[in-house]
This record gives sequence, C-alpha cells and structure tokens, in this order.
Amino acid sequence: PTHTEITSEEEIRRVVPVIRRLVEEVDVPISIDNYKSDVAHASLEAGAVMVNDVWGLKKDPDLAAVVAEHSAALILMHNQLGTEYMDLIQDVKTSLLESVGNALSAGVNGSRIILDPGFGFGKTPKHNLEVLRRLGELAEMGYPLLVGSSRKSTIGLVLDLPVQERLEGTAATVAVAICNGANIVRVHDVKVMARIAKMTDAIV
Repeated sequence: PTHTEITSEEEIRRVVPVIRRLVEEVDVPISIDNYKSDVAHASLEAGAVMVNDVWGLKKDPDLAAVVAEHSAALILMHNQLGTEYMDLIQDVKTSLLESVGNALSAGVNGSRIILDPGFGFGKTPKHNLEVLRRLGELAEMGYPLLVGSSRKSTIGLVLDLPVQERLEGTAATVAVAICNGANIVRVHDVKVMARIAKMTDAIV
C-alpha cells in the first residue's frame, strides 16, 4: 500500500544481491514477491526457486515462461482493481483458474503451482472474512492454498487495534485458514504462528 513504482532495473539492483546472500546463508527455499518477468528471471538466476505473483499473471503474462524455464514454483494470487463481484467465491475461482490455465499453457509444472485467494487484495473486509470462511470451496480446485492474513487491516478493523497489536487476531485467521484447507500460511510472527499451525494441524 502507498508504494512508489520503481523500474525493473532498480528492483533487480535491490533484490538480486539480497537473494545471493540469502542463498549462501540459509538452507531454506527463497521466494521472490514479484510480477515482472525480467525481475523474476534475474531473481531465479540468483538462486530463488519460487515466484509469488500478486497479479496471477495478469500484469505480465511472460512471467509464466520464465518460471517454466527455471522449473520454479509459482504462487498465483487473486487480485483485481476495485471490489465489485457478482459472486465472490465463484469469481475468485474463475480468475484463479484462468491464471492456472495461463501458467500451464506456458509450461509451468502443475505440481509446482500454489494458489492464494488474495486476502486484503481487491476485497472489502467483509469479503476477506467470507474468503476465510469459505476457503474449502477454493481448496476443491485441487491446488495447494496459501493464505496471507498476518496483521492485515481487516483484523485491525474487527478488533479496533493498530498493526503492532494484531497477534491474536492473526492467530485466529491462521487457525481458521488451516481448518478450512490452507496448506501454507504467510506470517510475520513466525515462532508463535508455527506453534499455532502445529496445534491446528494436530486437531484437523
């Protein structure tokens, strides 16, 4: 939110050295949050193994071919301009399936596709809560689901709390997301949320 657009060249200059250093220092997969094919190419060359496209290939369709070339994983997130829907969940499913089709057509390995319903993107707070509540309907598409609700404004609105006080609200969304079919949760407070995820997994 409120970001300033930068060029691909500037983005590459900023992220590639960080990726190279991370690959040397940590033994976990590195993901680049990006929707530009040239930045994705540079990032994957530097050692990233996953691209998280918050526009689901709608901004730069060439991104899919880059991912396929590197045999990388691809997160396709639902996003749109505005918050108008005919049928929220069906519209999200239709959009995500279009993104999946574009990825598969470009040669992306279907087993490396992850879907993100886009909590907080192109949706009202009411929409975000409905997505969490009906996440199981999106799980029926057959792809792993990622949910990124951590500290987001919907939680702040429900609890009337600033961003630094949304730990419990985030915990609730993480637990409900896992119960309703999420395979991956993206969080800020890793230690606490890992415990919550482990406990929720044990229950479900």
